Amino acid sequence: MAANLFTPCRMGKFDLSRRVVLAPLTRCRAIDGIPLPVHAEYYAQRTTKGGFLITEGTLISDTAVGFPGTPGIYTEEQVEAWKKVVDAVHSKGGIIFCQLWHVGRTSNRVYQADGGAPISSTNQSISDKWKINLPDGTLDDPHKPRALQTHEVWQVIEQYRQAAANA
Repeated sequence: MAANLFTPCRMGKFDLSRRVVLAPLTRCRAIDGIPLPVHAEYYAQRTTKGGFLITEGTLISDTAVGFPGTPGIYTEEQVEAWKKVVDAVHSKGGIIFCQLWHVGRTSNRVYQADGGAPISSTNQSISDKWKINLPDGTLDDPHKPRALQTHEVWQVIEQYRQAAANA
């Protein structure tokens, strides 16, 4: 069975050199949501011709944030920085997909641009056993989220659509 993991396969229009892929691993290395040259180096180091990589969770908007140092793909500066990452992977013949991410209720007011409650599909807090990593390295409880109104759901859908177009 293990030998099959290293055999080529086709995934849609992509020819993969093997069935093993790089799963998303949050790096927490972005500054102000912008991927850095270290991102291009990291992903390029882990690709080969026909290798398939899935990026770390990549934020779709400024309301999607819940961890320090996570990259986004919703501003032009972020998109331009991701192009360098993609170019580094493609230069080695690799295939890279962007994992789009909104953390929902697993956030904290410190990450919200307006300092308000995180948005979610519910107003119920996540488990009281969960802690949020703050930008200063300390831990805090997630803040009670604000449930989106029905008309607001379309805004988040549009953010996902735009992030996908940006990717």
